[in-house]
Amino acid sequence: MWLYLVALVGLWTLLRLFRERKVVSHLHDKYVFITGCDSGFGNLLARQLDRRGMKVLAACLTEKGAEQLRSKTSERLETVILDVTKTESIVAATQWVKEHVGNRGLWGLVNNAGISTFSGPNEWMNKQNFATVLDVNLLGMIEVTLSMLPLVRKARGRVVNVSSIVGRVSFFGGGYSISKYGVEAFSDSLRRELSYFGVKVAIIEPGFFLTDMTSSARVISNVQMLWDQTSSGIREIYDEKYLASYLKMLSGLDQRYNKDLSLVTDCMEHALTACHPRTRYSAGWDAKLFYLPLSYLPTFLADVFFYWTSAKPEKAL
Repeated sequence: MWLYLVALVGLWTLLRLFRERKVVSHLHDKYVFITGCDSGFGNLLARQLDRRGMKVLAACLTEKGAEQLRSKTSERLETVILDVTKTESIVAATQWVKEHVGNRGLWGLVNNAGISTFSGPNEWMNKQNFATVLDVNLLGMIEVTLSMLPLVRKARGRVVNVSSIVGRVSFFGGGYSISKYGVEAFSDSLRRELSYFGVKVAIIEPGFFLTDMTSSARVISNVQMLWDQTSSGIREIYDEKYLASYLKMLSGLDQRYNKDLSLVTDCMEHALTACHPRTRYSAGWDAKLFYLPLSYLPTFLADVFFYWTSAKPEKAL
């Protein structure tokens, strides 16, 4: 019995690998629009697809980021300045894309732009801190998608949304995890709606990777800023010992985070170029072997894990 089961699983795995290796034809004629290309995943993906010969339309927040990207790519790649929090900027970028793709439509839309500026204990934040992150990571992504959908539908193309493993299990407070949970929900509903039109929607769920946004220095500076903005009453409750413990917990992030960003961009590339892309891609062994299984544990077990591995205010004990 067990032998038959192992054989069945092995056969299914081989068939899946065979299906996933089939590549879409005429990639050189296909346009891909990527947001958040100044640095990190978006920047690397733009260069990766450009090397593959695809027509990359890269959206950057700053002109400096756009210039640096153009200096590292071929003349095929073109850039546009885009602020996903501003409707007028999204409308202008959509018109720019429309002029480039013409009747072909847009094969790929990669919603990569995101921030994690306000991450830390929820009680240290105000409503605007949450809103700032949601504006970029969720509402901006939704507005870009809705604006570009007619072009993607025309090409019967792909939408690739960058979520995170913290879109399944929350490790810290603030708007970042909330926004990624929202990305998961929006992507699921969008996938089912667009399947009728031949459009595929994929979700990328990276584990913890080292980028400019997630470096220890950036995260510690962010937490210190949140601490400074809290009221004296909140600081008295949590006290300086808790802050020191929290910052110490963050100080070793650079050593623990994965530095190989290609593990994420390879998933994005597969979602754009495979005939049979996956619905979800878990990038990084930490996501596959630890955080993803953790998200399926009973809640009380996950809570025990977080309790024993996180900083705690001594006065509350």
